[in-house]
Amino acid sequence: QVQLVESGGGSVQSGGSLRLSCAASGNTYNTYSMGWFRQVPGKEREGVAAIDSTGSTRYADSVKGRFTISQDNAKSTLYLQMNSLKPEDTAMYYCAARMGVALPVRQREWYNYWGQGTQVTVSS
Repeated sequence: QVQLVESGGGSVQSGGSLRLSCAASGNTYNTYSMGWFRQVPGKEREGVAAIDSTGSTRYADSVKGRFTISQDNAKSTLYLQMNSLKPEDTAMYYCAARMGVALPVRQREWYNYWGQGTQVTVSS
């Protein structure tokens, strides 16, 4: 069992920045895949960025050059640095994890552990 606890969401103006955090605990491994997803009402959950325990990353085209995914292994924490935010980035953001395999996958079906979600709102 793995627990994921997210924080850092909030309201910012267009062009602003925000950093999301995801703290992992429980039966964590040194080999893993983790990702950030976002969802708005009536739309499919979208894979924003992913990282694995080797440091490999993948990003959605819509956030390349603006968002950066990273991790602090000593703190068992995943981060998403979001810069140059746009109103279309407004969504509920979720942290996801899969233990035991290292692949930076941006498909929701890959993951079996999820955080509670944190709301990000970007005003124009």
